[in-house]
Amino acid sequence: MKKFIPFDQEIQTLQLPEKFNFPFYYQPSVISLLAAQKLKEYLSIQKDWKHNFGLDQDDERLAIGKMFGVLVVKNSEGVLGFIAAFSGKLADSNHHSYFVPPVFDMLASDGFFKKEEAVLNDLNSSIESLENDVDFLNKKEKLEEFQKIASQKIAAGRAKVKAAQKIRKAIRTQKVQELNDVQYEILMESQREESLKMQYFQRKLELELATEIERLKSAIYPFEQKLSSLKSERKERSQKLQDRLFDEYQFLNGKGELKSLKQIFLKELDLPIPAAAGECAAPKLLHYAYAHQLTPIAMAEFWWGRSPKSEIRKHGEFYPACRSKCEPILGHMLQGIDVDDNPMLSNPAEGKEFRVIYEDEVLILIDKPAEFLSVPGKNVVDSVQKRISDIHPDAVLVHRLDQSTSGIILVAKTKKAHRQLQAQFIKRTVVKKYIALLEGELKQDSGVINLPLRVDLDNRPRQVVCFEYGKPAETKYEVIDRKNGKTRVVFYPITGRTHQLRVHAAHDSGLGIPIVGDDLYGRKADRLCLHAAYLAFTHPNSEARMVFEVPPAF
Repeated sequence: MKKFIPFDQEIQTLQLPEKFNFPFYYQPSVISLLAAQKLKEYLSIQKDWKHNFGLDQDDERLAIGKMFGVLVVKNSEGVLGFIAAFSGKLADSNHHSYFVPPVFDMLASDGFFKKEEAVLNDLNSSIESLENDVDFLNKKEKLEEFQKIASQKIAAGRAKVKAAQKIRKAIRTQKVQELNDVQYEILMESQREESLKMQYFQRKLELELATEIERLKSAIYPFEQKLSSLKSERKERSQKLQDRLFDEYQFLNGKGELKSLKQIFLKELDLPIPAAAGECAAPKLLHYAYAHQLTPIAMAEFWWGRSPKSEIRKHGEFYPACRSKCEPILGHMLQGIDVDDNPMLSNPAEGKEFRVIYEDEVLILIDKPAEFLSVPGKNVVDSVQKRISDIHPDAVLVHRLDQSTSGIILVAKTKKAHRQLQAQFIKRTVVKKYIALLEGELKQDSGVINLPLRVDLDNRPRQVVCFEYGKPAETKYEVIDRKNGKTRVVFYPITGRTHQLRVHAAHDSGLGIPIVGDDLYGRKADRLCLHAAYLAFTHPNSEARMVFEVPPAF
C-alpha cells in the first residue's frame, strides 16, 4: 500500500501501547517517536516538493511552518508501520506521495468546488468591474455633489424663512401699541401673505431639488440593481457551496460509521463549524486508516518550521491536537477503539496537601504544590479554594496560580480583608517574584518583556500574543545563574495575565526559551519548574508590611 510505510523488521516485535493515546494531552510513545523520526528525516532530505518552512535562507516573511502527524498502524497482515499527514495544504497542494490524502479534496480540478469557485470568481470580477465602471462612478459623483448642494440650498431657504418670521414677530410687537385694531389687522394680513409666499417658494424649491435628485438616482438605479442582483447571487451560491462542503467532509470512526461536519458540529453539538475543520493531520490519518483496514496503534503530531508570530510552536516539538476544530471530529472518530482516559478529568491534587505558612484572624498564606488547582475547574472540584472553604466558609483566594505552578497563594478570611488585599493587587503595590528554570541558556542578564496576550480561541486555555486584541502584559526578569545548559531566572510580573510568564519565556519575541516542564509551550517533564517564591503586601488590619518567601523545590 503506497501510503503505508512499514517499519524495519527489528521494530516489528517492539512492545506497543495498550491503548490509543488521548490526542489532546499525551506524551508520544516510543513507537510514535520512531515513526516521527522517519518523517522528520524525510522532511529534511526530500526533493519531491518545495515549501518555505523558514528553516533555510528563504524569505522569512513568507515562511509558513506546518503541523505534521504520524499514525502508527498495523495492516491486515499484521505488519507494523505508519502513515503520515500534514495539516491544511503543503506547497499549494493537497496531494503528495508520502502523505495520506485529505478527507475531501476541495482542490480537485474536476470537482464541484473548483467549478463553483470559478463561477464565484467570475461573479466577483463582474461585481468589481461594475463597481469601478466609469459611467457609474460619474453618475454617483454627480448625485452626491447635487445632494450636497440641494441640502445647502434647503437649509439656507429654511433659515431665511425662519429669519423672516422673527422679523415679522418683532414688527408686530412694536406696532401693537401704535396701530388701531383695523390697522393692526391689515398688518397681520400682510404678514400672513408674506409668510405663505415664502413657504410656497421654499416648498417649490425643495420639490424641484427632490425631482432632480430622483432623476439622478434613476440614472444609477440600473447599476445598483445589477450590483444587488450579482451580490445576492454570490451570497446564495457561496452558502450553497459551503453547505455542500460541510456535507462532503465525512469521517469514518472505529465502528465504520460515517458522519459529516454538519452532523458533528451543527446537528449534534449545535456549534458553528470552524474554518478549515477536517483539514488537520489527525482526522486525515484516522480516516485513511479506517478506510484502508489499518488498525490505529498510536499517534503523534509535531511542528516543522518557523514559529508563527502569535502562537508558540517550536521546530520539531510535539503538540496535542487542536480543540476547537479537532475535538468534536475526533470525539466521533475515536469511537470503536480503546483510548487512554482523558487525564484532564482526573484530580491532579489526589494525595497532595498544601502547607499553611502563615495564618491570623483575617488571612492565610499557603504554599501550593505543583499540579494542584487554585480554584475548582470545569471537571475537577478539588482545589485550594474548595479545601480552604471547607474549613473557613467565608475565605476567598485573593489571587491564583496556574495548576502547574507551585508557590505562595494569599487567602482572605473575610470579605473586608479580601477587598483591601485585592485593591493592593489592582494598584500594583503587591510585590511578587517567581523563580523559573529555563530549558536553555539565556544570553541577556535582565530585561523587560512587553507582549500583549489573549486566549487562543482554537486551543483554550493556551494564550497567544496579539497586538490587536490582546491585553497588556509586562514582565521584568533577572538571571540568577546558568548551569548545565539551563538558566535560573527570577520573574517580576507587572501584570497578571493567564500563562503570562510561560508565554513570555517561550515566545520568540520574549526570551525564546520555554520553562522546563511546560507541557503547553515547551516540553512536558516531571513538573513545571515555575514557583511563586516571594510575596510582599500590606496587612489589611495592622497596615504592617508583610513579606513571605518560600524557595522552590526544583
